[in-house]
Amino acid sequence: MRALPKAHLHLHFTGSMRVESVRDLAAAHGLRLPDSLRSAYPPRLSAADERGWFRFQRLYDAARHCVHGEADMRRIVREAALDDGAEGSRWLEIQVDPTSYAGPVGGITPAMEIVLDEARSVNATADETGSARVGVVMAASRIRHPLEARTLARLAARLADRGPEGVLGFGLSNDERRGSTPDFAPAFRIAERAGVALVPHAGELLGPQAVAETLETLRPQRLGHGVRSVEDPRVLDLVVERGVALEVCPGSNVSLGVYREAPDVPLRTLLDAGATVALGADDPLLFDSRLLAQYETARTFHGLTDPELAELARGSFRASRAPEEVVATALADIDAWLETPPSSAA
Repeated sequence: MRALPKAHLHLHFTGSMRVESVRDLAAAHGLRLPDSLRSAYPPRLSAADERGWFRFQRLYDAARHCVHGEADMRRIVREAALDDGAEGSRWLEIQVDPTSYAGPVGGITPAMEIVLDEARSVNATADETGSARVGVVMAASRIRHPLEARTLARLAARLADRGPEGVLGFGLSNDERRGSTPDFAPAFRIAERAGVALVPHAGELLGPQAVAETLETLRPQRLGHGVRSVEDPRVLDLVVERGVALEVCPGSNVSLGVYREAPDVPLRTLLDAGATVALGADDPLLFDSRLLAQYETARTFHGLTDPELAELARGSFRASRAPEEVVATALADIDAWLETPPSSAA
């Protein structure tokens, strides 16, 4: 499974951090971490209700507060790429909301420039280091005013002019039970005109109606999660008809209480319906589950065969914004993986 080439399209900046790095940064900056990030790690989480989401967000914020400037931000990008590469990921699209890191570096534009510059550095040495190549997605937050999302979309549009070395996508994250999705449509139109991929979250904490509303008002190419679309066949048909790829994160779905057990995640249902699926780890810092574990879940709990796993990996590249040469090489190597005897591919 580690040898199977993969693209990772759903990984949040703070949530990508190694727990050891969070502890290092906390010690360096004189901060005390919650027990759930120290002796009681990994945390036991649920976001089935507002109180559960608050606990999740409190831990996320505690980790984010350990990031105090450029060196810390560069470390996050570099380590995320190395960790992904070690698990067979060839391409990583890391999602960042620059407002969370703007203070120590002088604003949202410097924050994005740091992330983009470190991604360029990682990509320049990826063959030597074995890291995944990195693309950058900007995200607005549902818990902030939609006008702020427009500001971020304008910045994303400006930074998208750099092609593969610029911003590749624009997302909308945080608790989807907050805010009104149509209110963010003007921000997505700004990003759409700039040609960046539209990749909002929808259909995890809320059901199929939230997916349908997002499809109609934000017009995405991909959806973060989208698993709840299976609860209404008409919505699932719409997802498939429009070719909207779903970034499915089985580990986080279970950890946050969306589904009780791993077999309950409707991965097989989505695939049987013809949906394009790209597996993601979401926030491995808090879920203690990285990309490789999602593929192992697909094999162990959902019974995906090697040809099905290979097609899942192909879908992840086709739904990505990776350069054409990265996609072409990966697709050829996926075919080669499929032809390798199981004992050698393990």
